[in-house]
Amino acid sequence: MTMKKLEVLHVFDLAVQVGPPVEAGNTIGASGRGRRRIIPILGGTVRGPAVDGIALEGRVLPGGADYQMVVSDTVAELDARYMLELVGGERIYVTNHALRRAAPDVTARLVRGDPVDPSQVYFRCVPSFEVSAPGLAWMTDRLFVGTGVRLPDRVELAVFQVL
Repeated sequence: MTMKKLEVLHVFDLAVQVGPPVEAGNTIGASGRGRRRIIPILGGTVRGPAVDGIALEGRVLPGGADYQMVVSDTVAELDARYMLELVGGERIYVTNHALRRAAPDVTARLVRGDPVDPSQVYFRCVPSFEVSAPGLAWMTDRLFVGTGVRLPDRVELAVFQVL
């Protein structure tokens, strides 16, 4: 028996505007794993083709956040939660777990909010979605992966469905 090779299909791109981080400092106790940072999500855009008659175009609603744990001088674990609103009024709740890895000097520049060449950073994510529109139900029973770029004022993501 031959296993099918994984394939992906590009679904949409996100440009998520972010505010200055809120630094909570190093965590202590049983779950003390690193430095906690909370990055507020201010807005943004979603751009993709129509699927089953619903345009995957719209905006990122303000009010979400990325709850980061900087676990070493090379690795950060990200846990972002936010809402998308499509042009047709449909809303999608996004939970996005990510891993960002880079050399210590590159990570230090990212944490400071300095621009960094994306080729110097491994940034991958696994988003999941909650929807209320029946035409988007397919998003709740598929796996998605993505790649990202952290810029000083935003995060850009390309999201792919695993086929």
